[in-house]
Amino acid sequence: MPVSFIPFVFPGVDNVRCAFQTRWQAAGDGPYAGGNISLATADDRQSVIGNRRELRAALGLRRMAELNQVHGDAMIFEPEAVEPDAVPRCDADGMATAQAGLGLAIKTADCQPILLAHRSGRFVAGIHAGWRGNRCDFPGSGVRRFCEHYGVEPRELLAVRGPSLGPARAEFINFESEWGDAFRPWFDAGSRTMDLWGLTRWQLEQAGLLPRNIYGIDLCTASCNRQFFSYRCVKASGRQASVIWRLD
Repeated sequence: MPVSFIPFVFPGVDNVRCAFQTRWQAAGDGPYAGGNISLATADDRQSVIGNRRELRAALGLRRMAELNQVHGDAMIFEPEAVEPDAVPRCDADGMATAQAGLGLAIKTADCQPILLAHRSGRFVAGIHAGWRGNRCDFPGSGVRRFCEHYGVEPRELLAVRGPSLGPARAEFINFESEWGDAFRPWFDAGSRTMDLWGLTRWQLEQAGLLPRNIYGIDLCTASCNRQFFSYRCVKASGRQASVIWRLD
């Protein structure tokens, strides 16, 4: 089955590429079918390794970095590449690099993959933001640390948020204990759902990104479960990758 992904290029930043992986076949073939790239699942190890190799080949990448994502706010700068048959050793949810040809892969199955690029195309970053990441404002703190590390300004950054849990499917029945009043503007009490897409955009704007430089792939992973892995739909779910890289 051919590798399937949504390509994205930031307008005016021609030497940076983004790709949002989609499932390679019908979800009905099993919870891991369609290109699961996470070795941390119960999927067959050799199948996952094969998927990881196929994805790299389809994107034209020889090297890819990834993290052991823990729903926190730690950022890693200049991460090492991880081989297709190896698991990542770094516990973090964000990474950034100035290296050309190194893909930064964020793994998701409902959480938000947020990919960042400096307008010069010299620096890129990937952030994994689950609801806990939003609650601790990782989109904002990740941007601030990215800028501090490379000596750039937030208004010089561009961001794109990939397919993830949409506003109508992000239900939180324990809003008061899990979120609180500060997040009430993004909560719909009638449906008990959170607009995580809107919250992320607001957090990026508060961090200093210009509204016109914030993009979104508005596809809900739970509503489009045949095209994307979704933990909300099936807890024994695979993971898809969202990748950003500088061209050599």
